[in-house]
Amino acid sequence: MSDQRSQRERMLAGAPYIADDPELDADRRRAAELYEEFNASGVEDGERRQRIVEELLGHVDSSAEIRPPLYCDYGYRIRVGARAFINFGLVALDVAPITIGDDVQIGPYVQLLTPTHPLDAGERLDKWEGADPITVENNAWLGGGVIVLPGVTIGANTVVGAGGVVSKDLPAGVVAVGNPARVIREL
Repeated sequence: MSDQRSQRERMLAGAPYIADDPELDADRRRAAELYEEFNASGVEDGERRQRIVEELLGHVDSSAEIRPPLYCDYGYRIRVGARAFINFGLVALDVAPITIGDDVQIGPYVQLLTPTHPLDAGERLDKWEGADPITVENNAWLGGGVIVLPGVTIGANTVVGAGGVVSKDLPAGVVAVGNPARVIREL
């Protein structure tokens, strides 16, 4: 029996989907228009910037601070908690949900990457894609240039050193560094 859901419905359900889809293209264009407007806003445009980011993201607490530039696929799959601070240059590919908890600090040029792609060359040519969610729990700190791969949860109060590549879950209350990120001590 074939799956009659739209590609967007398949993506939202976490099922493999065809990325080259007009409905998803429209969603990506909407996000690009909003993040381009956000990225062009000036320091004095605080209220306007907040309005744009609230329209772009699935949820952003009013106490969170996000500095432009910001880039995402859809925006509506990103949740940002209270008092979170996101520095310049976040790339958040939100094919699957991205959850940024309360009091999280994200350094400049961090990448949160949820998309997955098949190893089979034919499936890639056919534009099949998948995704796994990313969660950054409360009071975690991601140093500059950190890359978080699909399906990863970073535990509460954990620190990831600058340039770390997080390919597996990290527990709460640790420091992790390197590529791949490894726990070097408990906090």
